Amino acid sequence: MPAAPGGPRLLLRRLREAMAEPVGPQARLDRIVVLIASNMVAEVCSVYVLRDDGMLELFATEGLNREAVHLTTMRAGEGLVGLIAATAEPLSLSDAQSHPAFSYRPETGEEIYHAFLGVPLLRAGNTLGVLVVQNRTYRVYSEEEIEALQTTAMVLAEMIASGELQALSPGTVSASRRALSQFGVALADGVGLGHVVLHEPRIVVRNLIAENVEREASRLDTAIAEVRAAIDDLVERGDVAGAGEHREVLETVRMFAHDQGWLRRMREAVLSGLTAEAAVERVQSDNRARMLRQSDPYLRERLHDLDDLANRLLRQLVGREGIGPSAMPENAILVARSMGPAALLDYDRARLRGVVLEEGGPTSHIAIVARALGIPAVGEVANATALVETGDAIIVDGGAGEIQIRPGPEIEAAYAEKARLRARRQEQYRSLRDVPAVTRDGVAVGLQLNAGLIVDLSHLQETGAEGVGLFRTELQFMVAERMPTAAEQQLLYEAVFDAVGDLPVTIRTLDIGGDKVLPYMKALEEENPALGWRAIRIGLDRPGLLRMQLRALLKAARGRPLKIMFPMVATVEEFVRARAIVEREKAHLSRHGHPLPADCRLGVMVEVPSLLFQMDEIAAEADFLSVGSNDLMQFLFAVDRENRQVANRFDPLSAAALRAFRLIAERAEAAGTPATVCGEIGGRPLEAMALIGLGFRALSMSPASIGPVKAMVLGIDAGAVAAFLDRELARTRDGASLRPALAAFAEEHGVPV
Repeated sequence: MPAAPGGPRLLLRRLREAMAEPVGPQARLDRIVVLIASNMVAEVCSVYVLRDDGMLELFATEGLNREAVHLTTMRAGEGLVGLIAATAEPLSLSDAQSHPAFSYRPETGEEIYHAFLGVPLLRAGNTLGVLVVQNRTYRVYSEEEIEALQTTAMVLAEMIASGELQALSPGTVSASRRALSQFGVALADGVGLGHVVLHEPRIVVRNLIAENVEREASRLDTAIAEVRAAIDDLVERGDVAGAGEHREVLETVRMFAHDQGWLRRMREAVLSGLTAEAAVERVQSDNRARMLRQSDPYLRERLHDLDDLANRLLRQLVGREGIGPSAMPENAILVARSMGPAALLDYDRARLRGVVLEEGGPTSHIAIVARALGIPAVGEVANATALVETGDAIIVDGGAGEIQIRPGPEIEAAYAEKARLRARRQEQYRSLRDVPAVTRDGVAVGLQLNAGLIVDLSHLQETGAEGVGLFRTELQFMVAERMPTAAEQQLLYEAVFDAVGDLPVTIRTLDIGGDKVLPYMKALEEENPALGWRAIRIGLDRPGLLRMQLRALLKAARGRPLKIMFPMVATVEEFVRARAIVEREKAHLSRHGHPLPADCRLGVMVEVPSLLFQMDEIAAEADFLSVGSNDLMQFLFAVDRENRQVANRFDPLSAAALRAFRLIAERAEAAGTPATVCGEIGGRPLEAMALIGLGFRALSMSPASIGPVKAMVLGIDAGAVAAFLDRELARTRDGASLRPALAAFAEEHGVPV
């Protein structure tokens, strides 16, 4: 049975007229299903809307029993309608009742209908409902009819997303506007309440229905050609765009831009009566819905490439460039697929209350910067950018790794109280600022900051930290668009020395490679980047890079003490080679009349397990040691810390890890070499308590951790903790975690952890 004369274009025009009629939402929806049924020459047209409780509710019908409207419901996955909602795929059947998923609902009177065509109502890849047409005959719906119904479904999805239908069913909220709770990975502690600001805002398509189809087809073809040319230009230039895109990513995007299937679907959508912008949005929404349901991580990753391409095309069509951080509202919560530290630093810190990312783990660069700025952040939140709209209310709980999207009043009030309690605790911690960090039995513990930006150093005074135990120099390189010159590096290091004053600062040489790829350096294809060409290995293989940094450090520290630490050292010989380069640079500067540091101490970051078997030798050679617990745990347990499947599989408070830490502390003490822990665990009170019990007397951490760790230090007896750990480690033979035992010890002794 053919569709009615006029096809989808006529239907879209009539839908536009129906949308403009001054009637209530139910009357408008009733009129729409009649129009669709007439145009499709269908005896039934029904609209099901996905409610906030996950149920699909019949909102309007032409042909079925009208008394079933707002009474008939089903779960996603239940019946044919539920199957479409669950799969986000169209379903066309000549005999619906013979399908195994068919669910008979006597109140609807649909038993007399056989032919069935249903399509999901999609917006940004999210299913908002299902649109169905049915016929009595055993007929097969054509590809053109399926396309027409999908085009119509896009218009209906926008109607649902607007919230217009919310009043039609008591207690019902459109799925696109319902409250959501999503879990990710905790990146930076704290609670932030505010409103969504999309880092790369989607272009909101307002005009869906074309006035002139031929003109829209021409606009689409022109925009495609211009986007292709722009991508070709970026690739052929051989450098990297401002957003930090690598050549490989651009090559993939270029491949998609020439994909004939993608182009054909957009052109078909335009010919069905949509504007060029609406056609791009509709095809990408279909792609997103399918790919979000894929378990293959490679296919899901390709979704980002398609999103990028669709956004480029939409910006070309509407004449807008990428959106920057200007015009940011108060209480902004930044939501992004991914972003680098430079992009975060562009935003107004005074207005920013939190960050939510689809990508990015606890040790990512963006997480490091967020912690430095004291901004609550959650990463690895699946599909975050598609779940929110600009301006949505949102809460970020950086400690729990949870976000609340469009929260209800009760949830908002609970988190507001949590934020107030946290603020009161921080005030209590600030009262400890000038109190020495000394245990109850008189053991002094040095508490220092981890930093990587000048802005971090402002926390020295407010926290009462005793210095900077780790200054990461790579952040300067990561936020720059090109390699910083020797003069630029020297200016940064001079600013660091000026900011810390008389306090000590330990500066780590460039720790790049692995997951830290500079945007202007060609990335190497490595099977295991974390175990590959990185940190001191790059410095020793490319001594010009290391020499430039060391010379800048030595010149900046003129007349002041300087502590330099080398990362990723695996053998004593590597440290000896690095020390020789420092001595050559000192000799060079001295020959040319440059003043040298008052004192220059060279240290090693203990993060490669091989050093555990060279502890006596390295402790004798180095002036100081600093334990990088993040990488040490990763390598010790063969666990990729960025892999959520295994990242939490092993505990740094397990017997094996604690024995490794104790070995380092004991051998450093025997050699008279100072040893600090500067990894993440040093900033967690329970873990810090264990480290003190193992013999460490200096810890370096994020600014927000100083207060809680100092409160713990003031409440413990270091000797009692050491004796407790000795007993527990002596009797533990299965490698189990001592976390429960340590927590019980802390509770028994009233230690705040």
